Amino acid sequence: MAWELLLWLISFFVSIALLALVIYQLICLSDLEFDALNPYDTSSRINLVVIPEFVMQGALCTLFLLTWHWFLFLITVPVTFYHVRLYLRRKHLLDVTEIFRLVNEEKKYRMVKLGFYLVLFFIVIYRLVVVAVTLLIDEDVDMHESYTF
Repeated sequence: MAWELLLWLISFFVSIALLALVIYQLICLSDLEFDALNPYDTSSRINLVVIPEFVMQGALCTLFLLTWHWFLFLITVPVTFYHVRLYLRRKHLLDVTEIFRLVNEEKKYRMVKLGFYLVLFFIVIYRLVVVAVTLLIDEDVDMHESYTF
């Protein structure tokens, strides 16, 4: 049962990292919109974190598959497939020359991803708490049984 707690702790930290990366990308796009950053800085900052986000999300999906958590695997597989498709078509990076034209689309895309990652985060927190409480209750029962005799 301890391995399951470890799984949910890893999933928890990966979910936090995914949320942080998407929020960072949204902040960069908002700064571009309000002229706090130039297009080159914005696209280079966002392009720097796109691949790590794709890898972390794919690793999380693979982790759910390997640990037989089918519900979470089926939730994360479409996003992983979409990321792979973007990467193979070479449309995963932002172009400096077209960033002003695509700011609203990119913000909407990242807002949808933020919503998805928030739902995933809450599911992971729920499962983490359930596993931790179950593990504590089982330890408590084992401790009382050992003091009985």
